[in-house]
Amino acid sequence: MASSEIQPPAAVLTRRQQFIAGFRDTLPLVVGAIPFGIIFGAVSVSSGVSVAGTLLMSALVFAGSSQFIAAGLFAQGASAAVIVLTTLIVNLRHMLYSATLAQHLKHLPARWLVPLGFWLTDETFAVTAPHYLRDASPHKHWYQLGSSLFMYTNWFACTVIGVLAGQAISAEQTRQLGFEFAMIVTFIGLVVPLVRSRPMLAAVIASGACALLTDDLPNRFGLMLSALVGVVVGVAFSRFQPPSQTSQEPSA
Repeated sequence: MASSEIQPPAAVLTRRQQFIAGFRDTLPLVVGAIPFGIIFGAVSVSSGVSVAGTLLMSALVFAGSSQFIAAGLFAQGASAAVIVLTTLIVNLRHMLYSATLAQHLKHLPARWLVPLGFWLTDETFAVTAPHYLRDASPHKHWYQLGSSLFMYTNWFACTVIGVLAGQAISAEQTRQLGFEFAMIVTFIGLVVPLVRSRPMLAAVIASGACALLTDDLPNRFGLMLSALVGVVVGVAFSRFQPPSQTSQEPSA
C-alpha cells in the first residue's frame, strides 16, 4: 500500500503578486472591451451628449451597458427621470455581485470597500468571484484591485479615443462599422461561464426571451422589464427547487 503524502500548503501570494494576477487574468476581457469603450465615446457625442458629459459618465458612472442606454435615451429626448430609472434597474445586477463578494471582503475597512464597490464591473466580477473561492490569502482583495484598475483605466482611455472619433463621424457611420457586435460577444463570454445551476439558467432564458418579446417598447423599457423578470425567475427557482439540487450548487 502506498503511503499517503502530506501536501505542502499552497503558497500565499503577496499583495503585489495578487495585484499582478488580477491584472493578468483580466487582460482577455479588456481586449474585448476596447472596441466597446471606443464605440461608446463615439456614439455618445454623436448622439448629442457633450464631450464633458461623455467623459464624466465614464469617470463617475463607469457602467458600460448603462452608459450606452443613457446615451441612447438622451438622443431620443427621454426625460432625466426615465434615464435614471432605466439605468438604475439595469445596474441592479451589481447588488447581486456585491452580495456574492461580500463574505470575502467584509473584514476590510471602508477605504477599501468604497472604491472596490465603485470599480466592480461584469468583467471584474467574472474573474474575481472564482478567484476568491479558491484563494484563502489575506491579500486576495489586491487581486480585485488589479482587475478593477485595469478595467477602469482601459474604459476611460477608450472613451477618450471614441470621443475624438465621434467628433469626426456621425453616429450612423459609427454603427455601420459593426464594432457593436463586440459588446454582445463580450457579454456572452461573461454570462456563459457563470451559468452553473438551474436558477441561473432559468434567469438567463427568461430575461433573454423577455428582451426579444419587448424589444419594440419605447425608452428601452424592455430592458428594464427583462432585468426584473430574470431576477424574479432566478429567485423563484432558487426557492422552490429540491434541497438536494441546492446543495450541489457552488456557494456564492
